[in-house]
Amino acid sequence: MSILISIDQAEFAYLREKSKATAGNLSVQIEKLKDAGYIDVSKSFKGKMPCTTCKITKKGIEAFELYVDNLKTYIKLD
Repeated sequence: MSILISIDQAEFAYLREKSKATAGNLSVQIEKLKDAGYIDVSKSFKGKMPCTTCKITKKGIEAFELYVDNLKTYIKLD
């Protein structure tokens, strides 16, 4: 989520590289975020290779902002 909050969209390979997650772990996390309505996932092809692209939703932005606010409160930054 912290990667997607600052960019329009990202491909699976980019998210895997930036998060340093395994492909399997990232796939599970993407599915959970999609099921929660926090991201939209589109699948296409680049040439003959499958390409999964993720984009944060409005609901995802709101949830992330609430998470950050709660962290600030927890560590007493507000």
